Amino acid sequence: MNLKIRLAVMNFLEFAVWGAYLTSMGRYLGDVGMGSDIGFFYSIQGMVSIFMPAIIGMIADRWIQAQRMLGLCHLLAGGFMILLASYCNSVGWEHLDRAVVFTLYSVSVAFYMPTIALSNSVAFNALQKAGMDTVKDFPVIRVFGTIGFIIAMWFVDIMGYEVDERQFMTSGVLGVLLFAYSITLPKCVIIKGNTENKTVYEALGLSAFKLFKQKKMALFFIFSMMLGVSLQITNGFANPFISSFASMPEYADTFGVQHTNILLSLSQISETCCILLIPFAMKHFGIKNVMLIAMLAWVLRFGLFGLGDPGNGVWMFILSMLVYGVAFDFFNISGAFFVDMNTDPKLRSSAQGLFMLMTNGIGATFGTLAAQAVVNHYTTTKDFGDYGYIVGDWSTCWFIFAAYALFVAITFALVFRPKNIAVHE
Repeated sequence: MNLKIRLAVMNFLEFAVWGAYLTSMGRYLGDVGMGSDIGFFYSIQGMVSIFMPAIIGMIADRWIQAQRMLGLCHLLAGGFMILLASYCNSVGWEHLDRAVVFTLYSVSVAFYMPTIALSNSVAFNALQKAGMDTVKDFPVIRVFGTIGFIIAMWFVDIMGYEVDERQFMTSGVLGVLLFAYSITLPKCVIIKGNTENKTVYEALGLSAFKLFKQKKMALFFIFSMMLGVSLQITNGFANPFISSFASMPEYADTFGVQHTNILLSLSQISETCCILLIPFAMKHFGIKNVMLIAMLAWVLRFGLFGLGDPGNGVWMFILSMLVYGVAFDFFNISGAFFVDMNTDPKLRSSAQGLFMLMTNGIGATFGTLAAQAVVNHYTTTKDFGDYGYIVGDWSTCWFIFAAYALFVAITFALVFRPKNIAVHE
């Protein structure tokens, strides 16, 4: 099989595993009476991202080939997801033990999160060994990851798994399938000379923290953390929010309520398309302004949720989905470019890891926990027919999130003014 196709299949499965539950888990938790815990479930992704990718990456560097480590992690992550689904199915939602559910889910996520970096390593290694241009060839391969995420979302939606534990079973089966597929992937070479003389401090990428001595980089990483607060909010709460309109007769039969995951998948479609706009935006606006545009896009993302509804106001929901591509891609990719341009080559990999730590680790963790506190204050879970919905003053929640994003954007525009940024644009 063609190498690009093999790697595309790997990426497809890699993100389909995540897409099977990431946007719909909040709906399920709300339905089984754990709506007040949604933030804790989503925050665990950020918590494990602080240390697990570095630890697993160090093991892959020193002892186990990356493609084998990828498969092993997916076997464990998928296995615990299957255990989670089996447990939920066997005891019924009335008798679920929150500690058991959270533990099984957390262990699964702990082994899944490192696989994102591992899959990149496998792809880069294979392309380089084949003499291909990673900058040119990898983006096309990576797009299939987003496609896999979208198709998994659609599958869960169409099959009616959004409101039950079968979304976890779907994710687990896909993970085990990727474990089996990983056996066929190109082998990665362990270059011990690059790691065996490093201290654990260096191997974990902690040496990048010396960048905080530079005012420009310190401000950048602080704002990265502040923006990271917004990253997981809609993943955790958008589905419960839109599905809550089912409690209102005038909205219960609308497409958005009946197929929330499909509506939300427009965000991932937009993300794929917006990647193509980045070279144009970088050229015409520069890195700082592209990052600022991303921050303002988060304001619109949240604000449009607060103003819209699945009926006549569904256009605002759709616009919010389309804006997501700008909000997510413009900062993450332009931020990665900023790090690459403004760090010593010896520190670039560690600096990129620090960027991810501040955004997807610390920022996203605090963001989901804070968002949960806001949602708990303004909403409550009520049963309507056979399902439970999180209802209340959702609009105020979204406006609070939008106000926070606006504060970050204004502060960034005023404070982040590195003198030599134009040299790199």
